[in-house]
Amino acid sequence: MIAVGTLTLIAAVLLVTANFAFLQHWFAIHTGTLNESGPYYGFWSGFGSDLGELTLVAAIGTGTWSIARKHNCEVRGCWRVGKHSTAAGHQVCRKHHPDDHLTADQVLAAHRSAMQKPQAAPGRQPAGE
Repeated sequence: MIAVGTLTLIAAVLLVTANFAFLQHWFAIHTGTLNESGPYYGFWSGFGSDLGELTLVAAIGTGTWSIARKHNCEVRGCWRVGKHSTAAGHQVCRKHHPDDHLTADQVLAAHRSAMQKPQAAPGRQPAGE
C-alpha cells in the first residue's frame, strides 16, 4: 500500500507539470525577471534587493550568537553571562561560582584542584634550578 505522503508528492508533481507554463510566468513576474526595462533590472530593484538585507540580518544574528557563546557561563546548559573567574580560570556566572553559591560538580572540582596547586611568584624560579 502506498503511503499518503507518497500520493501527495505524486499529485504535487503532476500539478506542477500540468501548469508549468503558468507557474513559470507567475514566478518571473513576482521576482522581477520579466525584462521590464533591461535584463534583470526588475529583479535587482525588487526581489533581489532583499538579498542585501538578508546578509545584514545574518551578520547581526551571527555576531549576537558569537558574543553570547564567548561570554556565557562555561557550565553546560547555562546561558547566563560568565563575569566571574574561578581559581582554575573558568568563566562562570554568579550562580555557578564556587565562592558565592552552589555550583556544578565540574566547576567545583576544577576550582579545588587549582587551589591545591602551589603557585610561584611571577618572574622568579624555584630554588635548586
